[in-house]
Amino acid sequence: MPDLRWGLTVPFTGVPLADHGELFRRAEAAGYDDLWSSETSGYDGFTPLALAAVHTRRVRLGTGVVNPFTRGPAVLAQHAAALADASGGRFVLGLGSSSDVIVERWNGVPFERPLSRMRAALEALRPVLGGGRGPGGFRLEAPPAEPVPIVVAALRGRMLALAAELGDGAFTNFLPLSGARQVAQAFGASGKDLLCRFFCFPGPEEDALPAARRMLVSYATVPVYTAFFEWLGWAERIAPMVAAWRAGDRARALELVPDELVRDVFVFGAPAAQHERLRAFADAGITTFVLAPVYEAGRVGALIDALAPR
Repeated sequence: MPDLRWGLTVPFTGVPLADHGELFRRAEAAGYDDLWSSETSGYDGFTPLALAAVHTRRVRLGTGVVNPFTRGPAVLAQHAAALADASGGRFVLGLGSSSDVIVERWNGVPFERPLSRMRAALEALRPVLGGGRGPGGFRLEAPPAEPVPIVVAALRGRMLALAAELGDGAFTNFLPLSGARQVAQAFGASGKDLLCRFFCFPGPEEDALPAARRMLVSYATVPVYTAFFEWLGWAERIAPMVAAWRAGDRARALELVPDELVRDVFVFGAPAAQHERLRAFADAGITTFVLAPVYEAGRVGALIDALAPR
């Protein structure tokens, strides 16, 4: 199995990108192995990593994740080649199909056959990132010195199998501890990285539950995540929440969030308690923690230090 790695989600919420340099250096000095960007409705997935490449020397830098619907294979390859060069070979392309909300509703691109789209993207990117030709004869003017690793965002069986077949790892998200072994077994790729993003709330669980409920309902009602939780055995318990959300009753949906699922997904408490819980995920097969601390303004630096690997 790969060695356990500790990563952080970037950029840090509420901090201007121009002010990230000190925080990137602080994270590297604290012992983190990775920095993984996020791409939803904030900044794009590549720019924060370009900044991190300048301010760090050791950590792995990955997109967590970008998708092949809103960027074609040539553009993805250009991004990857640029960041591989800027970081001295530390870049990892995290690629996922995303969701109908981001792809179709926000960007106007039909969200069709995501598994096939991901397979086609992986098969196109491999030769291009290796210096060869891709679709339409595209070839990078300056390909990476070494092929860029590709990690595939995957929630359920078929995408996890694709990640094992064609990827260098799999990246999952909003994973309940009770379902971690199921995901690891479906991935089944011994020696490959299985990453998971964890939303970490400092302080007592009861204080954090309202914010965690809001975060869960906004994700679990997106069709790809609804299917994920159903696959993991939560169908009956999330059905009333999902029905209320799709009927337009957001307040009722929030009331119907099952707290047992919230407690199973999120990481709460003091740093020692959070580390203990993360170790349970490692025991279930997760090999890289991608932490996303939830914090009050001005506390990000202290939390970087507090959650750092021991």
